[in-house]
Amino acid sequence: MPKKMTVSAMRKKIEAAFQTMPGIECTFDSEKSSLRIQWAETKKGVDLALSPVLAKWERRQDAAFDEVVFHIKETLNAMNEIQTLQGKEKHVFPVIRATSFPSETKDGVALVSKPHTAETRIYYALDLGNSYRLIDVPLLKEEGWSEGQLHEMALFNIRSLDTTLKEETVAGNRFSFLNTKDGYDAGRILNESFLEHYASTCAGVMAVAVPHQDVLILADINNDQGYDILGQMGMSFFADGYIPITALPFIYENKELEPIFILAKKRPIQERNEEK
Repeated sequence: MPKKMTVSAMRKKIEAAFQTMPGIECTFDSEKSSLRIQWAETKKGVDLALSPVLAKWERRQDAAFDEVVFHIKETLNAMNEIQTLQGKEKHVFPVIRATSFPSETKDGVALVSKPHTAETRIYYALDLGNSYRLIDVPLLKEEGWSEGQLHEMALFNIRSLDTTLKEETVAGNRFSFLNTKDGYDAGRILNESFLEHYASTCAGVMAVAVPHQDVLILADINNDQGYDILGQMGMSFFADGYIPITALPFIYENKELEPIFILAKKRPIQERNEEK
């Protein structure tokens, strides 16, 4: 059985992983139990909360650790590059984030975003290959695009991405998963024609979940047990995701998404309230 990892040990393990990157410095915040990993010269970097990393490591060991380190290295490398939107119209995509996600960078630069649901918000990314950069207001103005143009462009591009689903049936309920890990899996929730097509195949209630950036779950719920299973899936994926979004699933009806709270009795709260 693997030895239990402590915060101190995880900190040292992460710091060791970045020793091979010249110009990188790490600073530990003991109060927040987080590690600041940044370029020493520009001070641009990433704040990493260690508790969620520990939780992921306990479930998936080095696979989870390597995934976190890879994402941080790609993000740091992207920070050192001068980016422009010119001629990159096909490389702009929407990304879904929790409503608690920062509205500006650590330097105080406003990010372009748009309301989505009570639990989620839309941001926009410039794809860089192995990573992406969230589009901020100055970058948008530099190109002369409006936020409306950016949104329509991003929606057009998300519709071009693969929507092949992996499916399984549990207790009479169909669960479908999209997990390409291209950074835009959750963003495909904005592909309305994709959702409408799935809705047309549902015998029961259609539900959607975006627990983290790299997964989209669609479900055809046909009984009470289906809600409970979906709730458990949402919590499990939310805990494992590199960029968690929300553990709450949504009911999809008439092209609208409505968050639902699932209790132990396997029924959505609003459904039970309607029966009173």
